[in-house]
Amino acid sequence: MKTDIVLKGHVLDELAWDPAIDASEIGVSVKDGVVTLGGEVGSHHEKVEAERAALRVAGVKGMVSEIKVHLPGASQRSDSDIARAAVDALEWNSSVPPDRVKVVVRKGWIALEGNVDWGYQRTAAEEAVRRLTGVLGVSNQVTVRPGLTCGAIKTKIEEAFKRSAEVDARRISVELEGSAVVLRGHVRSWAEKQEAERVAWASPGVSGVLNKLVLAD
Repeated sequence: MKTDIVLKGHVLDELAWDPAIDASEIGVSVKDGVVTLGGEVGSHHEKVEAERAALRVAGVKGMVSEIKVHLPGASQRSDSDIARAAVDALEWNSSVPPDRVKVVVRKGWIALEGNVDWGYQRTAAEEAVRRLTGVLGVSNQVTVRPGLTCGAIKTKIEEAFKRSAEVDARRISVELEGSAVVLRGHVRSWAEKQEAERVAWASPGVSGVLNKLVLAD
């Protein structure tokens, strides 16, 4: 098991390794395997990438993000400009069904509303807008409409886990609460936990995923 000091060093190395991140403005502390990120970055996209980088490090049990987005003067945009850019980004993204996702912008924060048929479409909508200049944050309130029966959803997710090279299906149980998926069991890393959640979201008709997987000691 890595000590907190070693883990902190690995997180700092991963942040410095990622070209999308200016690690010089990000502080890292670690206690009992939980990483806290602080400091300032110049975009919401960079903040998300820093959070993802920290969670990629083996041994990380959890993360608290206290990173603030401070937009340089050249990156500041009005809410109306951001809204127009977000609408265009959604329209140009082939993974987002047309006229199903609406955009609301308040003080630089984008709220996505509406409904789609697949979890990947919900994710694609968020990915399409979070890189836009001037965005301080994204709230994804898009819902996924139920499609399959609970039994069919459970079977498809379990089969997908068995096919995955990154997920140990033997250690994960899949439960359904309506059309929402509950994942329980143990995983080897935070990356495996995220991959299991991604796979669950990929099944048609999943309206939500409650990830209760825990990291094995």
